[in-house]
Amino acid sequence: QVQLVESGGGSREAGGSLTLACAASERTFSLLTMGWFRQAPGKEREFVAAISRAVHEPRYADSVKGRFTIARNSAKSTVTLRMNSLKPEDTAVYYCAAKRAGAEAFEYWGQGTQVTVSS
Repeated sequence: QVQLVESGGGSREAGGSLTLACAASERTFSLLTMGWFRQAPGKEREFVAAISRAVHEPRYADSVKGRFTIARNSAKSTVTLRMNSLKPEDTAVYYCAAKRAGAEAFEYWGQGTQVTVSS
């Protein structure tokens, strides 16, 4: 069982920056694809970014491309999401997620951390 713990949420004004971090309990962190999702009030959870386990290739939702950066540190078993040029529509609960090799969907989820962006 993989446990994920997010940190770094908070409030910012539009245009500001924030970095989220996720610590994984899994000893085989390097074998996990890691991702970030978010859920705004009244909306479904949506994909934000992911980073592959092998070549650390990042993927981003169009809505955050060019503003957000996902990175992973295998030595520390952590994944971060650097968020720049924040917009009010980025307001949501952000969830860290992980999946093992061969899994179609993300299997493990953190508890979520709130990000609020004011205009």
